[in-house]
Amino acid sequence: MQLIDQHTKGIMEGCKERARDVGLSFDDESLEYVVTNRDMIELSPKVMIPTMYDFWVHDVEVLKGKGKYELYPGNPYETVINTRPAISFYNDNNPDWLNVMIFYHVLGHIDFFQNNLYFGHTWDDDFAGQALADKRTIARLRSEKGRWLDYVIEFSRSIDNLVNYYGELSKLNRKTDSDHSSRLDYYFDVFLQDEKKVRIAAYVTEIERYNQCVKDYKDGAEEEFFKSVQQKHPEFSAMFTKSVGKPSKQGQDVMQFIMDHSEFINREENLWMKTVMQIVRNTSMYFQPQIRTKIMNEGWASYWHETLFMRDDRIGGHEVDFARVNSAVTAMPRVGLNPYALGMRMFYYIEEAANKGRYSREFLNMLDANQRQKFDKKLNIGQDYIFQVRENLNDFLFVNMFIEQDFVTDNKLFVADKVLDEERMVWRWYVKSRDAEAYKKMVKEQLYHPPHITVDVDKTGQDALYLMHHFEGKPLIQEFLSNTMLGVEYLWGGKTMLETSDVKSIKKPEQQPTLPGMPPPSGDQEAEPEIVWQRVRYTMKEKKLSKGLI
Repeated sequence: MQLIDQHTKGIMEGCKERARDVGLSFDDESLEYVVTNRDMIELSPKVMIPTMYDFWVHDVEVLKGKGKYELYPGNPYETVINTRPAISFYNDNNPDWLNVMIFYHVLGHIDFFQNNLYFGHTWDDDFAGQALADKRTIARLRSEKGRWLDYVIEFSRSIDNLVNYYGELSKLNRKTDSDHSSRLDYYFDVFLQDEKKVRIAAYVTEIERYNQCVKDYKDGAEEEFFKSVQQKHPEFSAMFTKSVGKPSKQGQDVMQFIMDHSEFINREENLWMKTVMQIVRNTSMYFQPQIRTKIMNEGWASYWHETLFMRDDRIGGHEVDFARVNSAVTAMPRVGLNPYALGMRMFYYIEEAANKGRYSREFLNMLDANQRQKFDKKLNIGQDYIFQVRENLNDFLFVNMFIEQDFVTDNKLFVADKVLDEERMVWRWYVKSRDAEAYKKMVKEQLYHPPHITVDVDKTGQDALYLMHHFEGKPLIQEFLSNTMLGVEYLWGGKTMLETSDVKSIKKPEQQPTLPGMPPPSGDQEAEPEIVWQRVRYTMKEKKLSKGLI
């Protein structure tokens, strides 16, 4: 692995100038390395950061990757890391014209990393330097603790998706110069939701009332707001005072709670475990936004590499080569999801729709199909609009807001399904739906969405840790429960309980009979089984898992 030569660096600097001319924004400094495919295999399990710590599962992943490469050799184009400065890796046999395309793609990623608000907590960090310090700490502890270190890493990694990412992100815009924000937090997050269990309409009304106080009274807004709160809820002050110093019931971060409150972890001889847990948690927190913006990030980079490459005067004669490579990267599959292709097409669609004024109230209220087809205000604001989208959304909001019927129809998208052809004993694929809501649902089901598990402070004591799974329609994966809870029991230092929902019964819908190998009639395509759920409690005590109904 080595830095790119001066000739190639000059190409990159030229790409930076052209990218800035169209509005992309990124730091001046960046590091580019050329690597072999085998280097990529070595780095991939470490999320491409050379300075990250090693652990024993890493060896398994590398061996698995090498075996796969021997059977199916590939040629990765690039990988870019959100560090300061940004680091990117390139295959060592790329021609200049391909580097131009790849550099534009990388600059799109860097612009996204440094301007999307979901990466806000990473903007001031030198993660490569922090990772190097962490790696040295891990190496020192491994020499002292041996394999116990790797077990603590694995136990911590089993719950590193339960970090309070949005809570961490919210701190960036939270006032810290006085204690008044804690009173507001308690009122809106705990008092109204947990104690009073108000309806959504009443909750929104209170938010609007506070915002109006801010407009009317400015610095005195909070005191004015709580005057009426005290009249309506005389018990509020006493409850707020009582809550001070207690762990919050809202947004309990399982990893952080264990580090703060586990007597086992906080024993002097075990504090090294706390250090390891903090390293794992910080690493997870750093990569959370990348997992949650995959479609947007790849779509944004693909949009700009295609847009800027075709304008570049240095690629004359390689348009066909570009078309071949670009089509392989951004082709929309008939079955499955390509984030590059979907994200890029969505940005193109949003830009065109904004230029035509199709996000205006006038267009949204229009029902006539012919008028909607001809609607065009020629506003020329599309590119400014997609820059705002890039700044403010993540994948869920992006998909939920902008996948609509016109987009699905224009791009000939559909939801596919398969049925067993019993005569030939093969799977037959068929178009299940061309409806935008069905396609949106399919995409959302593939987005990263970890289970919402928090610590129930009231039920947690010295003898047990009580975890609450806030059920959202999807059960926990049974095969992971035992090992994960075993790790949590070890880190907590005692009995661990998990309340969740399991399937009680499944009632299959009645469907019309069909011929062998044929899909169901269109009227039955959306029929889903009726599932009855029940609350259960899993208990891990002395390495034994038990289950009981609640």
